[in-house]
Amino acid sequence: MIATSDPDMTVARIAIGGLVLAGLWRLIVWIRDAPIRPDPWEAEYEQKINADDTLEVCRHCSTPQLSTTLSCPHCGCAIDSYNNWVPYVYSFSDRDVFRKTKSGQLCVKWLIVIGYLLLFFSRIGMLTGLFFCIFFNQRRIQRERLNTSNSVATPFS
Repeated sequence: MIATSDPDMTVARIAIGGLVLAGLWRLIVWIRDAPIRPDPWEAEYEQKINADDTLEVCRHCSTPQLSTTLSCPHCGCAIDSYNNWVPYVYSFSDRDVFRKTKSGQLCVKWLIVIGYLLLFFSRIGMLTGLFFCIFFNQRRIQRERLNTSNSVATPFS
């Protein structure tokens, strides 16, 4: 039997929902009306950065880079701005993170370990599922063959 709800609880739920909606609306208004901060750079720096002859620099070692490289030749850091969008090149960004962890530049905490495990299973998760489906199917077939071969008497036994 479906229990009838208490009218006081219904009013309380509606009131809490209204407060949450009012809070979200105030947050949206606060963000929309926030003052725009001035650009901290002077116009001279902006012109130098956007000039055609300005070279990119490695974010790890500050070595000037050519625009055709995917990683820094000096330190090996992934520097291309499209590294995280191209599947093949994305592995270079992953390699950079693993290299920093192995060399001790990145502090290993439980959250990083969980992230590494999620990264690992996201790369091979679908293949792992396919492997286990095939594996357990083969095990079932082998058991069925074993059971049928044991139950059938051979003429020379």
